[in-house]
Amino acid sequence: MAKQTKSALGRGLGALITMDDLNTGGSSSINEIDLAKITPNPDQPRTVFDEEALDELATSIQALGVVQPITLREVSPEKYQIISGERRYRASLKAGLETIPAYVKKASDENVMEMALVENIQREDLNAIETALAFQTLIENYQLTQEKLSERIGKKRATIANFLRLLKLPAEIQMGLKDKKIDMGHAKLLLSLDEPADQLSVYELVVEQGCSVRKTEEIIAALNRENQSQSQKSVAKKYSKALTEAFQPLKQHLSSFLDTEVNLVLTEKGGGKITVAFAGQEDLEKIIQRFDAMIKK
Repeated sequence: MAKQTKSALGRGLGALITMDDLNTGGSSSINEIDLAKITPNPDQPRTVFDEEALDELATSIQALGVVQPITLREVSPEKYQIISGERRYRASLKAGLETIPAYVKKASDENVMEMALVENIQREDLNAIETALAFQTLIENYQLTQEKLSERIGKKRATIANFLRLLKLPAEIQMGLKDKKIDMGHAKLLLSLDEPADQLSVYELVVEQGCSVRKTEEIIAALNRENQSQSQKSVAKKYSKALTEAFQPLKQHLSSFLDTEVNLVLTEKGGGKITVAFAGQEDLEKIIQRFDAMIKK
């Protein structure tokens, strides 16, 4: 049974978000709820809880109690699910508490996830990948556009789009971002590379050398210049080969006329060179004689 207590303590989730269209009605007073009757939200955006930080919070709770209530919704009689405050809930269990102060609200599944996401973003509790996955889940599960999600959670559409792009990075880089081996600035730069192999190569170098975002930008700029140069060389080589093949009859004609091997190489601009092979002075004299004979005609 929820036990009624005083009406306000701390700022609470209500002070963090202002979304009139969310169905979050219900009592705004604080209740003491048995921890045994509470379950975490399976769609909680936050997936990583630092155990050392939880131990420190548990010690604080043992000394001072839970300063800020958590927010719950009633899912069945005397059964509650966490909307926000799972970290305080976990620490309270560690501290050996039997009850915890809580707001109990009415909320749909969609509202629960939105509220949990907003609170975690406001507190900067989520890593970039957790935030991206939460955005993706809301969009897919509730058929929201990026624009609509932007309106509901108070984030710019461009910000949402940038987070969602992180999910296109190779899994190894996503894990590195989640484990804070790199930050959002590094990840944005890696996204500027088209090839996953290049992304991984630069990522490994950044982690190994502890490169700053600025240094990473320089590395990627150098790689792009190298790739562009290689691409231009490849195109020129293919073009030259195609032109050479087009002039193959002329090459064969010259070889037959001079009775020796003739090589023909053409450039992109239409120029080129003819190379006439000779085995020795005698061969060279024969070739010159042929040219002389052709001129005299």
